[in-house]
Amino acid sequence: MKDLKTYNQQIRQDLIVHTLQKDKALILHTTWGLFSPRAIDEGSQMLLDFMQIKPDDDCLDLGCGYGILGLTMAACAPQGKTLLIDKDFVAIEYARKNCQTNKIINTECLLSNGFDQIPKQQFDLIVSNIPAKVGKEMLYIYLFDALKYLKPGGSFYIVTITGLRQFFKRGFLEVFGNYKKIKQGKTYTVARAIKQGK
Repeated sequence: MKDLKTYNQQIRQDLIVHTLQKDKALILHTTWGLFSPRAIDEGSQMLLDFMQIKPDDDCLDLGCGYGILGLTMAACAPQGKTLLIDKDFVAIEYARKNCQTNKIINTECLLSNGFDQIPKQQFDLIVSNIPAKVGKEMLYIYLFDALKYLKPGGSFYIVTITGLRQFFKRGFLEVFGNYKKIKQGKTYTVARAIKQGK
């Protein structure tokens, strides 16, 4: 019984990830049950390595998990605001904790299934480590909603498993009218679309 109690205490303790992203040192609290709790996953790291952020960008992290993408954007865009959203309340709890831990105050963390709870506002930059198993209908909803919530000239960056690369190429071309493959690896591909018009 003592061993079980010790085990329960251990699994309830936060896991801590120390990382350096775009010259910003971050300390991230995470826990079992969230995506990639012990280290920054390969797809998110690839996206972080290749996305471009301006100091005054208003940013959105779609499906933020414990917040690595959103926190990096907020740290790199101190003159803008960054919104982190996720449908998992535990993820939002940890994203909020990580904003506080890193003293990054130009953020808001919001429980939202996709875009459905986002206030009426527009963003310069939307990023997402797209989940592969949500279904193609939901993926198209993400694309159309991202187009709606971007400012003209704004960018939607995604990372996805390379097996979905052609699907997203077609989807970006249909919805945005443009597609750019930024980086393709064996497992993941980073791509971007830009909202055209004025």
